[in-house]
Amino acid sequence: MHAIVIEDKRLVWAEVPEPEAGEGEVIVDVTASAVNRADVLQRQGFYPPPPGAPAHPGLECSGVISAVGPGVTGHHVGERVCALLAGGGYAERVAVPAGQLLPVPAGLSLVEAATLPEVACTVWSNVVDRDRLRPGETLLVHGGGSGIGTFAVQLGVALGAKVLVTARQEKHERLRALGADLTIDYRTEDFVRVSRDHTGGRGVDVVLDIIGAKYLARNVEALAPEGRITVIGMQGGRSAELDLGALMAKRGRVSSTSLRARPAADKARIVAGVRDQVWPLVAAGLVKPVIHRTFPLSEAAAAHELMESGDHFGKIVLQR
Repeated sequence: MHAIVIEDKRLVWAEVPEPEAGEGEVIVDVTASAVNRADVLQRQGFYPPPPGAPAHPGLECSGVISAVGPGVTGHHVGERVCALLAGGGYAERVAVPAGQLLPVPAGLSLVEAATLPEVACTVWSNVVDRDRLRPGETLLVHGGGSGIGTFAVQLGVALGAKVLVTARQEKHERLRALGADLTIDYRTEDFVRVSRDHTGGRGVDVVLDIIGAKYLARNVEALAPEGRITVIGMQGGRSAELDLGALMAKRGRVSSTSLRARPAADKARIVAGVRDQVWPLVAAGLVKPVIHRTFPLSEAAAAHELMESGDHFGKIVLQR
């Protein structure tokens, strides 16, 4: 079969070994995958795949099951699915642990479904499972125009939270259309001041942060009492000073997570939570895929260029 492989930091369409369905796995014939920033980092040499994962990129896909391995129950050849992957989505076929499969939500195409597994699992596992966002609380999302951001805005609104979001000015109207209560231009506005003003000085309850070091101190400053910060990216650096006194005064919490290298059992638990709690919201139209552009899989390099520019809104898709 063929896949997009990385050669000297370039994306190349090449022949690779066929995947085989091991114990507890299925083979998915890929219809579409989606571009994530982790794919760009892997191409640049900064984010190698975890042990046992395919060397070629792609953290999610959609398609049709073409083979079922030993020990798999509840799935069959010909079933339409989407999946969370540790790698290998930029390919014609990929082996997937059965616990990381999700049904294609009612009313969605396979291309639309390909945009959901990585962002849904990332946002749900942090905002809901870890930080316990509750109705009436305030969620601050950094990087609102990204795939993570556009999904987090919609999920926060669907869960009854007030959602504040930082993004470039040109993305604000579309973020408000997704339900954001307040949009903040991070280039010209101080998100700490604006968010505290908007909440009557109280601050925000949950922060979902893709920036990292650059925003750490200001995120603490923006927190409400008992507030929670989860860092899921390091676009603004990996090392920063933390004022523990300021954090303790608010009885706040800072945590950081990644999804790709988690054990299969942990991923299966997260996928089950998404299926049970998020997929009904997708089926009801309360959370929708947001696709900026679809590229042929052979044009993955152009899709990465768009991702790196930051000019996209929502997800970038690769279609076979």
